[in-house]
This record gives sequence, structure tokens and C-alpha cells, in this order.
Amino acid sequence: MDELGPLRTAAAEAGIEVHEIDSLELSRLLPPGSRDQGVVLEAGPLPEIALEALAETRGTLVALDGVEDPQNLGSIVRVAEAAGARGLILTERRAPDLSPAVAKASAGAVEWLPICRVVNLLRCLKQLKNRGFWIYGAASDGEIDVLGADPDRLPGPRVLVLGAEGRGLRRTIREALDFELGIPMAGQVASLNVASAGAVLLFALRRWEILARSQ
Repeated sequence: MDELGPLRTAAAEAGIEVHEIDSLELSRLLPPGSRDQGVVLEAGPLPEIALEALAETRGTLVALDGVEDPQNLGSIVRVAEAAGARGLILTERRAPDLSPAVAKASAGAVEWLPICRVVNLLRCLKQLKNRGFWIYGAASDGEIDVLGADPDRLPGPRVLVLGAEGRGLRRTIREALDFELGIPMAGQVASLNVASAGAVLLFALRRWEILARSQ
């Protein structure tokens, strides 16, 4: 029985070439310490789209200001895609590459969420404002309780900006916001990490969209 038969068939249907090699050669293709199941797929870098293309969407976009940890980035990609965000904006500097670590932390969501890189985040936000987007930012002292807010007061389409752990949003970015969103904390811990905060905020925004459509 040809155990590789189904793999060959699937690869042929997808237009992918298959080469059989021995286990020693296979191990040389993998990063040190990696595990495999007898198969390696060689793929190119994930594509990134232009800001102009992303600006054509009319839902929620996510922008990151100084989030440099690949695990946090992957987690944010995962929750953004799950919450229905239309795209993610990263800066060319002070943002991780779309590495295997990011892909793993995203549980594959990095393959589905459109991602754009910009040179200057502040200039990008101003461009999106000119295209009709409202700019929202996460802040520990944000004046709007994201869990109790009236959806009618919070228009879209929108960009949600998340800042780095500890430092939060830069002053210049914060000054560009239309709305500052806060998460009410009921326990002794004063804040959440950026990925957890992003999850709360994005699903709150998702709830606003559902409520707005039902009215």
C-alpha cells in the first residue's frame, strides 16, 4: 500500500511538487529542535498588502504601536481574525517579522488575516481618518467603558490601536485618537497583557456591530 498516495494526490491537485528524501536529509531542512511528521513544506513568505487595499474595507482594523513580542503578535492575530477584524497594521520598525513563531502562536490565523506594514503609524492613522475611519485606542484610563458603552455613540468603520506592554500608546498616537477605550477591572490586578486586552476589546467591538445590525 502506498502510504504517500493521498499526499501525492492532494499535492498534485494544489500544483505542489513532491520529492521523496531520506530522514537524514529531511532533518537537515528543519530548524534545530524542530519536530516533524515525515513531511516538510517549502513555502515563500506570507504576503503583505498595501494600505490602500486595506482602506477599502469598512469593518474593524487593528493597528499595533510598538508590540514587539512574537507570541503577543501571534495571539493578537488569532483573536483579531476570530473576532472578524478585516486586517492588521504593523510598522516596518519595532514590529516582529511574520515568523514561524508568530504563525504558531496565531494557530494559523496569520494565513487568513490581511496584514499591512507602514513606515509611520501616525501618518497611516491620519490617512485612514481621511478615508472615513474612526480611530480607537486602548488605554488603562480610557474614558469609555468598553463593556458598558452605547453602540450608537461609537461609530465605524474603525481602527483599534493597541500599545506595547507597560508603556502603552505613545503620546503622539494617543493624541490622534477619536475615542479611548478602557476595560473595567474588578480584581486586584490593574491591567491585562496586550493580547488579552485586545481579545476583550475586539469582541466588544464585534458585539457593537451585531447590535447595530439588529436595530
